[in-house]
Amino acid sequence: MSLTTWYLETTDPGGLRPARDPGGDVRFDRVGIPSPAFNRFLYERVGGDWQWTDRLPWTDRQWRLWVDRPGLETWVLYLDGAPAGYTELEAQPDGAVEVVYFGLLPGFLGRGLGGHMLTLALRRAWDLADRLPGREPTRRVWLHTCSLDGEHALANYRSRGLSVYRTTREQVDTSTKGRRPAVP
Repeated sequence: MSLTTWYLETTDPGGLRPARDPGGDVRFDRVGIPSPAFNRFLYERVGGDWQWTDRLPWTDRQWRLWVDRPGLETWVLYLDGAPAGYTELEAQPDGAVEVVYFGLLPGFLGRGLGGHMLTLALRRAWDLADRLPGREPTRRVWLHTCSLDGEHALANYRSRGLSVYRTTREQVDTSTKGRRPAVP
């Protein structure tokens, strides 16, 4: 099958085009105490429908090493007290922040939560340096998505003000395991 990957970025916090607030009891909270089990749960539940498989073989130790790193933040969107989606933000060199993973849990799609959560996630990416002593200010926020992700993912990213700066296409074989290949 053909896999297209789009790399998107924003270099201006003023370029954010906020989505509408979906209303209701919606919160966006940073996970203050790193929890490998919670991150694994979020990854598996959000990514299950989108063939996220690169972390499925991770051991508890690998999850612990990932979530305990300085500069990695996990943010969770809650709707009426239930986790509805999550994102991981990773501080990188030269003032870059990657939105490593982003998505909604099954049952929460189609409620206007994705655009709102992305708005909140981008704001947290832009002010990440405020939470990391000695970190230079954010100059660039970037992410990638691919043709295996949700049908509205790319449009959501563009609607919030991110621009495609690179596109790749490759042939991949997902027939043997039905799993998404690791995306560069």
